Amino acid sequence: FCLKIKLQYKHSHVFPKLVTSVSHTGINVIEAHYGRVLGIAPIDRSAIDYPDTNGSMFFPDLEELDVGKSTLTLYWSLSVSIFAIGGMISSFTVGWVGDKLGRVKAMLAVNVLSIIGNLLMGLAKFGPSHILIIAGRAITGLYCGLSSGLVPMYVGEISPTALRGALGTLHQLAIVTGILLSQVLGLDFLLGNDDMWPLLLGLSGAAALLQFFLLLLCPESPRYLYIKLGKVEEAKKSLKRLRGDCDPTKEITEMEKEKQEAASEKRVSIRKLFSSSSYRQPVIVALMVQISQQFSGINAVNLLHSTNIFVRAGVDQPVYATIGLIKPNILNEFLQVFLVEKTGRRSLFIAGLIGMLASAVAMTVGLVLLGTFAWMSYMSMVAIFLFVIFFEVGPGPIPWFIVAELFSQGPRPAAIAIAGFCNWTCNFIIGMCFQYIADLCGPYVFTIFAVLLLGFILFAHFKVPETKGKSFEEISAAFRRKRRSAIKGHKAATELEDLRGSEEA
Repeated sequence: FCLKIKLQYKHSHVFPKLVTSVSHTGINVIEAHYGRVLGIAPIDRSAIDYPDTNGSMFFPDLEELDVGKSTLTLYWSLSVSIFAIGGMISSFTVGWVGDKLGRVKAMLAVNVLSIIGNLLMGLAKFGPSHILIIAGRAITGLYCGLSSGLVPMYVGEISPTALRGALGTLHQLAIVTGILLSQVLGLDFLLGNDDMWPLLLGLSGAAALLQFFLLLLCPESPRYLYIKLGKVEEAKKSLKRLRGDCDPTKEITEMEKEKQEAASEKRVSIRKLFSSSSYRQPVIVALMVQISQQFSGINAVNLLHSTNIFVRAGVDQPVYATIGLIKPNILNEFLQVFLVEKTGRRSLFIAGLIGMLASAVAMTVGLVLLGTFAWMSYMSMVAIFLFVIFFEVGPGPIPWFIVAELFSQGPRPAAIAIAGFCNWTCNFIIGMCFQYIADLCGPYVFTIFAVLLLGFILFAHFKVPETKGKSFEEISAAFRRKRRSAIKGHKAATELEDLRGSEEA
């Protein structure tokens, strides 16, 4: 179930992938189509409409056609970035939609956005393609902002405590599977060509329909039914559908405690999360794990530098090497399903960050010395593979589900909303700024990520708690104990300072 949801979600990211998947020469068929539609690029029918001597389609080089590059860049940048903007906007509504409609009905409803958005992109050739694609990307971004919050919320609430981390890891497993699928389908001899690219972009609409029917088979979250709606019998029925013939008493008792805690406080809004000292520590942790995921440099490696380094290394088909980056991730995510409940979230998260730091340093050394020693390109290639693998060890999957673990039923929707907004905002910043930073810093660009990774490691070591095998109430209690000990420590330091002051007087 989670796989089907996230295959659709990540397949929506196929748009920027098409840039590197069309061919290893970097020909951008969608941007070329933009130029033809806008009348910026002169149309060479003999080059566009007819196959070459080998029988394959030939696409015009935009630089050779002397297009208005700034206009095309504007439309292209808007087409790419509007997706993240849609995600940023809709992520704020995750809590409200999830509480208003329920977890399953909300996921059913937001599928409409995916179907509409992908339909617009699939029909791009039948109208003003740049407008249809930008509109489709914006609507699909709205869907993904909601889906990327609703899915971890639902999975976290239906999972048994002992399997919560393992099932949460399936979220990231499905994401990397979707990336692999999108890159394979984006190859020029499949769908990444001038004739088939609208089908490639609109394919997620079919996945949305499949998800819609699969969701009809899924029970509503028992925690939502019991704690939010007070429907005890329906919650028990839902638990039996999820667990089989087992005694639900223990989980119902845990939900009752959580319900009593939620009833003792007012409705938790996003403003309350930031203003209340009770939630300050978990909110900071929730935001920092999202920031560390996006500012680790993973998108820079996946989308921009990997293919360039493979080209410099003399790889004949760098696109296939880039696709090969994803295969170890899938195997790694399968292992994560078993490791996350044995090793723990915090340990894997820190281990992944340390491995990424070492890989970023190795990548920087390889890029700096690439002109001096030819074999450094292979060192950079190995560093790229290790960087991506270590990302999937912890910083990739864990931020998606640990936020749901850090908060009880009351503040959880609001917390997931702000965490999702933070993730999408960081995604947008990296997408918009990295190329400028890369041009400025050259081969030293990954030293910036190395410094950030060091900071994230220190933060995780001192602030991120271990949530393995703990109920939501136990995790909340651990934060309360830390807060009380911090307050006592501050009071003791203040009293000692006052005592010293009186002695000096």
